[in-house]
Amino acid sequence: MKKLLLNVLSIAVMASALFTSCDGDDPLVKEPVIENLEKGVMEGELTENYTLDAATSYQLNGAFIVPEGIELTIPAGTNIQAAVGGTDVYVAVLKGGKIFVEGTESSPVVMSSPNGNPGDWGGLTICGKASTSAGVDAEAEVGGFIYGGTEDNDNSGAIEYLVIKGTGAQINSESQYNGVSFYAVGAGTSVSNVAVINGSDDGVEFFGGTVSVSNLFLQNNEDDAIDWTEGWNGTVTNAYVEHTIEGFSTVVEADKVNNNPKIVNLTAVSTTGGTALQFKKESGATITGLSLSGYATSVDMKDDGPLANVIIDDETADPAKSYNAPSTVDVSGWTWANAEIAEVVELTGNVNSDVTLDASKSYRLTGSYIVQDGASLTIPAGTKIHADAGGTEVYIAVLMGGQIFINGTTDNPVVIASDLGQPGDWGGLTICGKASTTAGENAEAEVGGFIYGGTNDADNSGSVSNLVIKGTGAQINSESQYNGVSLYAVGSETTLENIAVFDGSDDGIEFFGGTVSVTNMYVENCEDDAIDWTEGWSGGITNTYISHTIEGFSTAFEADKVNNNPQFENVTAISTVGGTALQFKKESGATITNLYLEGYEKNIDMKDNGPLENVVIDGETANPAASYNSGTKVNTTGWTWKDATL
Repeated sequence: MKKLLLNVLSIAVMASALFTSCDGDDPLVKEPVIENLEKGVMEGELTENYTLDAATSYQLNGAFIVPEGIELTIPAGTNIQAAVGGTDVYVAVLKGGKIFVEGTESSPVVMSSPNGNPGDWGGLTICGKASTSAGVDAEAEVGGFIYGGTEDNDNSGAIEYLVIKGTGAQINSESQYNGVSFYAVGAGTSVSNVAVINGSDDGVEFFGGTVSVSNLFLQNNEDDAIDWTEGWNGTVTNAYVEHTIEGFSTVVEADKVNNNPKIVNLTAVSTTGGTALQFKKESGATITGLSLSGYATSVDMKDDGPLANVIIDDETADPAKSYNAPSTVDVSGWTWANAEIAEVVELTGNVNSDVTLDASKSYRLTGSYIVQDGASLTIPAGTKIHADAGGTEVYIAVLMGGQIFINGTTDNPVVIASDLGQPGDWGGLTICGKASTTAGENAEAEVGGFIYGGTNDADNSGSVSNLVIKGTGAQINSESQYNGVSLYAVGSETTLENIAVFDGSDDGIEFFGGTVSVTNMYVENCEDDAIDWTEGWSGGITNTYISHTIEGFSTAFEADKVNNNPQFENVTAISTVGGTALQFKKESGATITNLYLEGYEKNIDMKDNGPLENVVIDGETANPAASYNSGTKVNTTGWTWKDATL
């Protein structure tokens, strides 16, 4: 009886196993996506909740999708290497799915192609159920994923300490993947400490939704660092953006309707110019704690949308402001981002010894930077110095006995400019020497109260070659302003060549006595005088080109006081807005050879009826009735150095 019972049970067990196997629910039979994960390969659609193994190096070989109702957990220290497969390689979390990236400060999660080159793979896309102006169940431009609903507190999981590199694969001429794409992701999703580096499209983009993000590090993404559209109304807190290579678009790009998202503390640094904040259509934002450095355009209302929609530090945005305030985000402790941060060095205070700058660094002139007696400042070729728009508080000065060596080349000039290059943004460059001046020995300059003047006409204050200066001329008082370059009793052993001054609110270059000469001087749209001299300057300029194309300037030349007969060879001055060309006050004069004037209402103005014979032009006494348009124009086509920008 017992033997028969055992046989019956055995048959029953076998039958049960057989039927279970036929139903496909055998726990010993695994889905291919799970088998691949256990081999360290990510590809396919996840079929059950799964936690990766931080000890395994995962290879992302294609699309890896987390569908509705499924959760993916990625523990601290996990490394996911994405194949260089363009749009076929990405991670996507669909509506109703969840992702938990559990990186830590010391062990972040890393998703990167082998070399982290822009466009290598697609990036991370998360789709949620929050609201978007695209409507419920909209179709994403990437993957055709469905997103959008009415659950603004939707929870798609949590992301902590994630580093993504090499994303932005091109889908078509209009669309690319981003580092992280948030499609209608809800406020219940937690996102913090995310770095996106070297993407060929945006760093992060929000398509509607309500999700907020804190601690964003975005470096060298070639389109927009932070992008949003479709009425996103979350908050970004503490974002650091860096642009050190050519080819990017903007720090922020916003589009379509304005649901007034917030940005709290945004610091962005560019060593290549570009646009900082761009708003399209009706878009806007409220931004507090904004710090921009190095951008040629601070605020761009692309479609002439209302500026009132953009509030920066409690005021309506002003495109004329550079917003180059001190950094509001300190990333020195963000070691988890594993990125080499461009070094931005502040220049302020006194130079008391020999100092040489480094062209590979980005410099901010944040105050007065003064080279003292016995010290020197050397600025190598290619150096760019971003002058804060701090008015009279921001300038470079070389005192008597100090020296400056600006070693720009025609291929790599030195540029010192405010970010927006607006007239009067900063003070300019002042050099004080020991040569003679009618102001006497140890005279006091109108700028800075600096002491200048002596008896050493061969004094040497250094050399300046291939220098571009923009945005100078800050107002000191009703009578005085800084110039682009101010030369106080500078001696003849000082070398000055290839100097361009743009958009100053006072003079381009002014000589206060001294004996120094200049070769190749270019001045464009300085609002007082292009070339100014006084106090018996006796040097000269070889090859001068002056351009006036905006209203509000004074003269091409202004000379004042005694005449020590400075020499000019090859002078071209062209105005499209009238004005006075050459003005001589009191007894002043000059000798000019090869003069070409065009477009001025008055060519010669003897302001105080001084003697015309003190002004000799092409071998003859100046003639106020002459046109002076038969000389040979100075050819600046080879002066490519003058076109350098920050």
